[in-house]
Formats: sequence, structure tokens, C-alpha cells
Amino acid sequence: MTPTSLDRPIEDGDNLLFIDRKEREYLRRVRLERPVKLRDGTIAADALIGKSEGSFVRTSTGDSFLVLRPTYAQLIPNLPRQAQVIYPKDTGSILLWGDIYPGARVIEVGTGPGALSMAMLRAIGTEGTLTSYELREDFAELARGNVTRFLGPRDNWEIKVRDARDGFDETGIDRMTIDMSEPWSLLPGAAAALRPGGVLVIYVPTTTQLKEIGDALAEDRRFSATQTFETLLRTWHVAGRSVRPDHRMVAHTGFLTVTRRVIPATASS
Repeated sequence: MTPTSLDRPIEDGDNLLFIDRKEREYLRRVRLERPVKLRDGTIAADALIGKSEGSFVRTSTGDSFLVLRPTYAQLIPNLPRQAQVIYPKDTGSILLWGDIYPGARVIEVGTGPGALSMAMLRAIGTEGTLTSYELREDFAELARGNVTRFLGPRDNWEIKVRDARDGFDETGIDRMTIDMSEPWSLLPGAAAALRPGGVLVIYVPTTTQLKEIGDALAEDRRFSATQTFETLLRTWHVAGRSVRPDHRMVAHTGFLTVTRRVIPATASS
């Protein structure tokens, strides 16, 4: 079997997830000659480098931790951020319902800490392109840092720090995602940027925003085949004979509206 880029021992610079016996997670980066701090103890970098992920290690205080490279779903809740992230349960729906495919040309409005950016960069592969529009420079800088740290440099990604309501530079775009407070104000620009048949995915957290965007899309003949939904995720506790739903559930996080760019019908159509 040909090894993948992650089919290798732990190396200097790796981002690792440490999980204790109570399943608490700690995201840390391994640096040579810098001990990794975990609660009250530390682990020498030399004790980690060269090990296989999936190993158990002990801190200087004797606490045992499982060491893994984080999956996307494990990374996002631990991601350094100043703004709210789009959680994996919604990201999965955005990628599938938004049909983000290898080679697609995608525009993202609102980067936050770069969580969705990372997911879409993985989905479009090296042949696709992602252009992110972000109003705030501090958010753009945080997203750049997170993507570079956890995904590596990407030549097919550009962040434009400007107000997307002023319009987009790109045309013929395949897919677009919007995560901002007044997405209805972007519909004219989105219609100009998207190709016919292109998919627009809009994320909003409140019912008042949902009503506004629903009304705006209903009146705009350049969009059709619109669907709106939310994704609920309920985890379960499975331990011995105790099998039940977890007491806590992350239920509502946001609404997703998926719509298609169309050519408006004429009187003769």
C-alpha cells in the first residue's frame, strides 16, 4: 500500500489531539524542544516524535492520554477562533446539498475562523478554486492562519477583504456559500456571479433572517428550486448495559437554504 501524507509517524510541527480517560480533548502542536502542556503535566516532544498516532502516552504527572491526528469533526470544536464556527453537522449538509465537488469554482462570503473554508478546500481538491470575501481583516487573518496551520498552504484559495455587497469580481461561478447577517442584500451580486444551474447555499441562525431570505428568493426570478432545512444531531451514551441518548444535545445551530441560479422564464416559455 502506498502511504498517504498522514500514514507516517508523528513529526515535528504536527497538530495532535490528546484525549484523556474522561474523553476530554486537547488540541496541541508538537514542537522540538518544547514540552507539550496538558493540564498539570507535560510530555516531552521527543517522547511523541516518531510514535504512531493511536498511541497512549503519559504526562510527567502520570496521566494517560490517547494521541491522534484530529479529524475535521474533532478539529472544528477546538479551532482557535474569535467568531462562531459553522459546526460539522451543518458543514456536511453544506458540502452535500451544495454539491461542492472536485474542480468546482466556489465563492464563500464570510470566513469566520476558516472552518468552512477548510472543508471546501478539501472538497474542491487542487483543480478547484475558492475565493473568500471577508469584511473584517482580523477574521481574514485568523482564517489564513488556521487554514495554513491545519491544512497547509493553498495556491487555489484567495481571501478578499472587502464588503461583498459591493459585488463580486468573478463570473461563471459554480457554487456560492453565504454566512452573513443580511444575505438577501447579496442576491443581485450572487445572481451576476453564478452560472446558470449554479448552487447558492445560505446559512442563517434565526427565524427572522430565514423569513427575510425566503421572501427575497421567492420574489427573485433568477433563483428557483429552493429548499430550507436544519440539521439536528443527537449523540448517544453507549457503555455496557447503559444505552441511551446523551443528556445534552446540540440541536439548533442554523438554517440552511439551498437554491439554484436559473434563467428567468419569459412569457413565451
